[in-house]
Parts: sequence; structure tokens; C-alpha cells
Amino acid sequence: MKKVLLIAALAVFGLSNVNAQDDQEHGPIQEGKWLIEINTGSWTTGSTAFSLTSVDGETQWSVGAEGGYFVVDNLAIKAGLGYQDFGDDFSAFSYKVGAKYYIANQFPVGLDYTGVSYKDVDENPSYVGVEGGYAWFITPKVSIEPKLRYNVSMNSDFYDDALQVLIGFAIHL
Repeated sequence: MKKVLLIAALAVFGLSNVNAQDDQEHGPIQEGKWLIEINTGSWTTGSTAFSLTSVDGETQWSVGAEGGYFVVDNLAIKAGLGYQDFGDDFSAFSYKVGAKYYIANQFPVGLDYTGVSYKDVDENPSYVGVEGGYAWFITPKVSIEPKLRYNVSMNSDFYDDALQVLIGFAIHL
């Protein structure tokens, strides 16, 4: 847990000193607005992302999405769902709850909890994730968000922590 707090503090304090290139407020990240987000990524940590991997004739894939509501300007409460197929009749369902904050309207940082439910498995992993990135608004309501994410395993005897590089696509309503 100390790792999570340290990483979150570094992300918030480090990114808060960066000057924003665009000082205008983005209407889509204001209180009362909605967010729909999809990410590319890895299925390895209970993903709500899109991924496809094929090694030695074995194909693994995942699909999912996240949605959020801005409870105050720049702060969204989020939830997500995902499904992973590992081949050979082995699959998992993932869920995620958390928050996302836009520092200076352009630098999203997030903190969330991800749980995974594997089909026919007694022990399931869960993660606390911390992420930070950049929101490039290609239109006033669509952003591309490259980011780094660190997942801290809540069951380190069975699952490892993981660092991910993701690209998110967000629609702001």
C-alpha cells in the first residue's frame, strides 16, 4: 500500500508543476459531464482494455470499456467492465472502480481498484492501479490519452505487480 501512495503522490506533485500548453478549460471535463473510455493494453492484470495476442497458435484477447461521471470540474468517478478469453475454454471477467482527475485540464491521473473473476478458479487476483498521462483533445469532445499505469497486486503470493503502457481513447459527453 505504501507503494501505491508514493506513486500517487509523485504523479500528482510531479505533474502539477508542468505548465499546460492550453489554458482554456475544456467543457467536456466539467461537473455534470460524462466520459466513455476505451484503452489498448494487456489482459494480464484484469483488463478493461482491448488486446489481442497470438503465440504458438494460442490466441488470447480481451475487450472492455470504462465510463465515468464528472462530480466536480476535472474529477470523474469511473467504473469499467471487461472480458478476457485465454483460449482452451479459460476466461475471466474484470471490473474496475476508481477516479480520474485532470491536472491543468490536460494531464489525467487515476487511482482505481480492479478485480478479476476467472472461470472455475478458486483464487482470483485484484489490483490497485495508479496511472498518469497526457490528454490530447483532437476535437472538443474526443481525446487520445497515452499513459503509464502501475498495478499493485493485492495477492503478491500468486500475482505480480505490473507496469503497463496504454493508449486511451475517450469520448466526452
